[in-house]
Amino acid sequence: MSEGTARVLPEEVADGFRRMWRDLLPVGRYDATGGYRRHAWTAADAECRAWFAEQARERGLAYETDRNGNQWAWLGDPRAGNAVVTGSHLDSVPDGGAYDGPLGVVGAFAALDALLARGLRPERPLAVVNFTEEEGARFGLACLGSRLMTGAVRPETAGALHDADGVTLAVAMERAGRDPGAAGRDDERLARIGAFVELHVEQGRHLAATPHPVGVASAIWPHGRWRFDFRGEANHAGTTRLEDRRDPMPAYAAAVLAARANAERLGALATFGRIRVEPNGTNAIASLVSAWLDCRAPDAALLDTLVEETARAAEGAEVTRESYTAVVNFDVPLRDRVARVLGGAPVLPTGAGHDAGILSGEVPAAMLFVRNPTGVSHSPYEYAEEADCLEGVAALAAVLEDLLATAADGPGAAH
Repeated sequence: MSEGTARVLPEEVADGFRRMWRDLLPVGRYDATGGYRRHAWTAADAECRAWFAEQARERGLAYETDRNGNQWAWLGDPRAGNAVVTGSHLDSVPDGGAYDGPLGVVGAFAALDALLARGLRPERPLAVVNFTEEEGARFGLACLGSRLMTGAVRPETAGALHDADGVTLAVAMERAGRDPGAAGRDDERLARIGAFVELHVEQGRHLAATPHPVGVASAIWPHGRWRFDFRGEANHAGTTRLEDRRDPMPAYAAAVLAARANAERLGALATFGRIRVEPNGTNAIASLVSAWLDCRAPDAALLDTLVEETARAAEGAEVTRESYTAVVNFDVPLRDRVARVLGGAPVLPTGAGHDAGILSGEVPAAMLFVRNPTGVSHSPYEYAEEADCLEGVAALAAVLEDLLATAADGPGAAH
């Protein structure tokens, strides 16, 4: 949205946004850190899901949960086809912030309210969606709900994923009353979608130095997760001579430093953000260090180089790729149309993965980013100004209205 083209929401819609935000804010919050632990198929997740279902009920929307656990709220006939879909996710990373995901779901309902307040009753169906396990915080695979729906992961592979307590996804779904045997690619549901637009807090500071509260995504960098297993021999920290040790920790430390140096040299990003040590005793030499590397780069060749050179520095480590997402270039006609509707909003890339990126291989998809003054995300300190959030809702409503007005055309059609 260009400077000077701010869109104003009806006050009752703004108040509705504030009410939804306030009601959702305490769910899954961990008082010790102020962050959120809304992990898939847990009690906090169930409370989020109940909140979503209630929003659908209040608006008289057709509510359903698909066979992969994603929640849908429909205005109009879900089976009419060529639907405009918006939404995001409600789960979080461990001790994550309040905005990543929930802004896109709360904002979607508020944008729908804005359209209804203007008397819009579109012939083309409109849906709000909450995708499950987007962050991968519990079962280790990000965008799990959208990956299952699009067939990007096999249901038997997903069902066997397990959390830190050894509980598999299949068991967790059963405990929540879902049938894991029904999970998998959902061609019928994909065929309903004409376009998908996701509103999200910006995870960076591209917009912070500009007058623009809202930007449009151009692409998602290729990214993935790799597990490094460093094996050694457990022994006594106070009696084993340094020359007699088979300690895997120095090799792990060397890999951390190499990842950072390689990322700086290549203009990429690399993070060892999770580690598991056995036996994990202060006075014991480790027998195993398992560490997870998150890598992101502007293109696939740089990403491959980053991982290969980091693995080369990780003396003797076993390296296993656990997930990989190729570069996502969002649908260009739809992207340009969205930017045009928003008065020439800035177009920017991101290094973060999203459900919109997974869906983009199947349907035209676009993303809107709301300005983040600090750039902090995946942290309790993640933040966006309320005024910018409301600008994001207004921008989303404008985009949805434009798409809904062209039921006979493709979502990227120029007008």
